[in-house]
Amino acid sequence: MKFGIIKERKNPPDRRVVFSPAALLSLKEQYPQVEFKVESSDIRVFSDEEYTQLGIEVVNDVSDCDVLLGVKEVPVDYLIPNTSYFFFSHTIKKQPYNRALLQTVLKKNISLFDHETIVDANDKRLIGFGKYAGIVGTYNAFRAFGIKFELFKLPKAETLDGKEALITYLKRPVLPPVKIVVTGTGKVGSGCKEILDAMKVKQVSVDHFLSKNFTQPVYVLIDVLDYNKRLDGESKDNIDFYKHPKEYKSDFERFTKVADIAIMGHFHANEAPTILSQEMLNASNCKIKVVADISCDVNGPVACTLRATTIEEPFYGYLPSSHTEVDLFHPAAIVVMAVDNLPCELPKDASEGFGHQFMTSVIPAFMNGDVNGILSRAQITENGKLTPKFSYLQAYVDGE
Repeated sequence: MKFGIIKERKNPPDRRVVFSPAALLSLKEQYPQVEFKVESSDIRVFSDEEYTQLGIEVVNDVSDCDVLLGVKEVPVDYLIPNTSYFFFSHTIKKQPYNRALLQTVLKKNISLFDHETIVDANDKRLIGFGKYAGIVGTYNAFRAFGIKFELFKLPKAETLDGKEALITYLKRPVLPPVKIVVTGTGKVGSGCKEILDAMKVKQVSVDHFLSKNFTQPVYVLIDVLDYNKRLDGESKDNIDFYKHPKEYKSDFERFTKVADIAIMGHFHANEAPTILSQEMLNASNCKIKVVADISCDVNGPVACTLRATTIEEPFYGYLPSSHTEVDLFHPAAIVVMAVDNLPCELPKDASEGFGHQFMTSVIPAFMNGDVNGILSRAQITENGKLTPKFSYLQAYVDGE
């Protein structure tokens, strides 16, 4: 079996890669019967030379490989027929902008596996860059706070050499006693927590966060039932929320009355209620000054996320009274950070972390006959058709 690491071709350029040189060397030692090739790239965070120095073959053509591994969507003109691909396709939610991609995958008889659909038997995602989005998103939240109030200046994350450098810079400013609320307890939330803990920001309970004043910065990490409540007032569990999201409404307003910074790291299902509304942000008792929307669902559950921002220009001002974008130094503006490709600012760390997950969770499935169903659950297309699990995408493919 031959695996090929493809060059990232989507714009803006993405420097991440599924496997670092060290990871591929480890795989070669673990599976000597398997061949690994790397397509030459001038943008990857690891140079071609770093691969060749470890005895890994770098080539200009990977069309002879059985399985091709990438990060972002492959432009349709570069899709190689009759092979297998792993990448983030951004099609499983019927995203209109990628309909042509899925149509081409089917037309070219490609077996598509989406990183997002790689789950265990309990439907829990096994791989992703969420942790690194949380790390960079939290750094950017403090960078935005420093800029808005002219308290301190932090360099862009992309100019620093990894997570430890981010932490070093974050430890330098003396922060006022701000309150930080973080939504989400998954991989993104774990990345946020890692940074906040490294900064020695104190984690407190929901009750204490809402009711007490502190002389130091504090944060609270909240789950879905902390910021949503049933319409009928009953108390049930998370499973009930996931099964019946329409029976809930947001209870996030109680946090907007005391929090200075909101870091949004939740996963939001289509039918779940709005989390942070314009009305909440426009209320006279709203204290929020910075919203770092790591989830970045434009016109979604966070009202101030009017558009995605970029690594080059990560912030804008949001005026709640008019629901419009304004200069971030406007006295009534809330600063919004909504970069939709945050892990790209930490490409080395993100690639190494992602590769470890892929090596642990996915590669063994190729060697053991997919005994745990990892590959079968993740496969979107096969033999020019959608697999049964993803047959709900047929109307989307047909342009309906």
